[in-house]
Amino acid sequence: MRKITLVFLLILFVKISFGQEESQLTKSGLKLTFLNPGMEYEFKLSEKSTFALNLGIGYGGSYKDLKTSGDGFMYLLSPFYDMQYRNYYNITKRNSAGKNVKYNSSNYFGVRLLVRGPEIASSFSRTSELDYAFGPTWGIQRAFNQFYVLFDVGPYVYFDMKGEYGFLPMFQLNIGYNLRK
Repeated sequence: MRKITLVFLLILFVKISFGQEESQLTKSGLKLTFLNPGMEYEFKLSEKSTFALNLGIGYGGSYKDLKTSGDGFMYLLSPFYDMQYRNYYNITKRNSAGKNVKYNSSNYFGVRLLVRGPEIASSFSRTSELDYAFGPTWGIQRAFNQFYVLFDVGPYVYFDMKGEYGFLPMFQLNIGYNLRK
């Protein structure tokens, strides 16, 4: 988890230090996320695509094939690292129609990798301290002044370091605050 954190901070530093201000539709920006507390940096790759890196402490449930014990309501509180490529497919249309595209307010297709680290608190036992979830996503992101709401959903494969795996639909709901005006 330390290596992932160092890579995240290095990419963030390089992008902030050497990045040029964009005049196109998508923008780079730093955000605070509230539902799963963290810090997200979304940086521009092209006029319609971005790559988001989110590091924080989050809560979630169990992956049924990656637990060894636990019954009833199952929760996990752990550090996470979330990476997502987003291709905003209607940002040009929204911009042409005079709709808000600030802070990348648009719909997107993407690919997401979520890494969960060792538990801080949990109501079940996991097969491994690290687990991963990977898959395609469809999402929507909207900004209201500097606050934003993000929702995405997609089919994921999840797996751990011991070779256990499974499939399930996953969704993400987040509310946050854009630090860049």
